[in-house]
Amino acid sequence: MPRESIKAKTDRTAAIIYKLQITYPNARCELTYSSPLELLIATILSAQCTDKQVNIVTSYLFKKYRAASDYIEVHLEELQNDIKRIGLFRNKSKSIQKCCRSLIENHGGSVPANMKSLIALAGVGRKTANVVLGNAFNINEGVVVDTHVARLSNRLGFTLEKTPEKIEINLQKLVPRNDWTMFSHWLIWHGRRRCSARNPDCSVCEIAELCPSEKNGTYIK
Repeated sequence: MPRESIKAKTDRTAAIIYKLQITYPNARCELTYSSPLELLIATILSAQCTDKQVNIVTSYLFKKYRAASDYIEVHLEELQNDIKRIGLFRNKSKSIQKCCRSLIENHGGSVPANMKSLIALAGVGRKTANVVLGNAFNINEGVVVDTHVARLSNRLGFTLEKTPEKIEINLQKLVPRNDWTMFSHWLIWHGRRRCSARNPDCSVCEIAELCPSEKNGTYIK
């Protein structure tokens, strides 16, 4: 298969974005939240866990904990018990308390709206920071690369890289900055609803004609 030129890849990416935008007009972050703090906590909890499971836990968690101070005023064991349905709940409880303590000590209890401050918080990496900046503050600082985005980025021929950091760099070169946050949502929704890891539904896929994996029958899991 001939190597795709940069212009051809950029044009194909634009066409994919257009089709996904039409296919998923209501695409959004599927974590339930009503404030930057709630989104930050929910995203920390979502590591190696489904959004659906996180939303079940936060439906009562956010009624009990309304401010950063609430998370550090309880014993660690109590917070652990409140999120015990979540995988890695012990480590996540520790991270949440450390994170909230830092918010109080360094940011007046508010979630900072910049990458440098966010990734300095316990339990917060670049992916979590991108989620918070893009969805809570409408700041397109980067592209969220979760398992769906990573898988589809390879399948769709956007990149050959495997690490989230390198995948994000390549995506930033192809996708207009104003679309960075939504691009992740469109890929995540497509990954969940159409392009699954084991059985992609190519026969009815809205972007099949733009997908090199569909054409050569090679599906990257």
